[in-house]
Amino acid sequence: MDQTVAEILVDQMVEAGIRKVYGIVGDSANPIVDALRKHQADIEFVHVRNEEAGAFAAGADSLVSNRPTAVLGSSGPGSVHLLNGLYDCQRNGASVFAIATHIPSAEIGTGYFQETKPEFIFEHCCNYVGTISSAAQMPRISELAIQAAVLGRGVGMVIVPGDISAARVEHELVKRPLIKSRPVIRPTDADLDRAVDMIGAAEKIVVFGGDGTRHARAEVLELAGRLHAPVGYAYRGKDVLEADNPGAVGMTGLLGWGGITEALGHADLVLMLGTDFFYHAFLPSDPRIIQVDDDPSHLGRRASVDLGLTGDVGETLRALLPRLAQRTDRSFLDRIVKHHQTDVERLQTYVNHEGSGQGLRPEMVASALSDLATNDAVFTIDTGMCNVWAARYLHMKPGRRLLASFGHGSMANAMPQAIGAKIGSPDRQVIALCGDGGLSMLMGELLTAAGLDVPVKLMVFNNSTLGMVRAEMMVVGYEPWGTDVKNPDFGAVAAACGLHGERVVDAGDVRPAIERAFAHEGPALIDFVTDPRALSMPPSTTLEQVKGFALTTSKLMFSGDVAEVWQQAKSNIRDVGQVL
Repeated sequence: MDQTVAEILVDQMVEAGIRKVYGIVGDSANPIVDALRKHQADIEFVHVRNEEAGAFAAGADSLVSNRPTAVLGSSGPGSVHLLNGLYDCQRNGASVFAIATHIPSAEIGTGYFQETKPEFIFEHCCNYVGTISSAAQMPRISELAIQAAVLGRGVGMVIVPGDISAARVEHELVKRPLIKSRPVIRPTDADLDRAVDMIGAAEKIVVFGGDGTRHARAEVLELAGRLHAPVGYAYRGKDVLEADNPGAVGMTGLLGWGGITEALGHADLVLMLGTDFFYHAFLPSDPRIIQVDDDPSHLGRRASVDLGLTGDVGETLRALLPRLAQRTDRSFLDRIVKHHQTDVERLQTYVNHEGSGQGLRPEMVASALSDLATNDAVFTIDTGMCNVWAARYLHMKPGRRLLASFGHGSMANAMPQAIGAKIGSPDRQVIALCGDGGLSMLMGELLTAAGLDVPVKLMVFNNSTLGMVRAEMMVVGYEPWGTDVKNPDFGAVAAACGLHGERVVDAGDVRPAIERAFAHEGPALIDFVTDPRALSMPPSTTLEQVKGFALTTSKLMFSGDVAEVWQQAKSNIRDVGQVL
């Protein structure tokens, strides 16, 4: 029996293991929506309020469920709304199959109502973009898109006009089973021998890992133990390498903390494992570097790499470890761990002290969330200062997961990612650390959480300012301007939308409010009114940053804003010693 293009698309999604399609219905998508309706036992349509949020949610669902997911956008504006979220999926390595429906095929190129050029719009945020302009192209084009998503760990897209999706496919073109297993590769024996020689010649070795270690945690820890090497990590490696690891020494980069900066500064060999760390200014230039990554394009594009090894981290280390002897000298490791412990103690300043500023200390809120969350909780983090508090105050345990807009750096990601993570992994607690700026951008998704009864826990850090941008202005000498916003009581807004909602202004109410939210069976939001002037100290402070901050302070004083300078000082007086 002949099937329509839409029906074949849905069958292919089911065959690929896709169980959720996030999106909004629209007339050009009607044939696909109807095909989904007929397959409700196999695949679920998740109706969000904004397609951008649907893409964020689909990416998070894929990452926590380890299954591909799908998104659907209708012609013109509906599909364009997907763009930012799909960039996030692509750069986070989430396997997402995207369907962008299009205007009637006969009208393409005429300036028709809602006409765009989706093949150009989405070209950079997808592994593959294919346009189905004839039913005779099915199922080959959609197979290529789905496999690009699954095998390429990113976005594969088909563009299909509404009339084409309703057309019947009389003769299927080159139908074959979908290939869903990625190959596992490792370096050659000759390259492994070179790595052994470099490791043998080094005395102070540091392991620095990222998301590519996710399925190789045991091997990485065995390697570090055999070499007595401290272990640092990129943000994406925090939930892999921090938990139950006595050699873990924190993060470098803009969110950095702990002993890793000291370790990198004194190392003579760095083993970069499964990380394409963006901020090359924070990577050392003196020690030799061995980098392992299963994507050869990542090798050496951020750091000066002496040996690049193309391979899966786990497979590579399983081949490398038998060639390495157990070391006995742990003096370097012990020194770095001691330095790290001192830094961790310093970070507790505003966890244990309420501060003298206006509002709650965000460090106290993040620490309380870490303490009260379940051992296998998923945390989703908004871009901005929430990333700082999460990186430093959420303590990872085996089974916990951290999601953010790691590579794309988009605001507004935390709430829709939490919705997708909870739908994709319904048995796990899911907690979003939302900035007030990010939450307000896609606040309509409160209605999604309430309407679908998705029991996410939304923790809002409401400082009424774009805090990260404010800090970035001040460290280079600009007066903070254009960063402050006037916010509602987000707890009351949430309650009006059908969630459990509260607002917290007193430190003594922080933990009880979190406990009530966690105990609530449905979605919940807590609005924490935090200090807008709370600063985070970088792992090392440059003279230029100190000068920039001093220049900003001077400008504020000479412009007559002495009150602002005083409040800034009051809010961070206990951190002054970190800068000096």
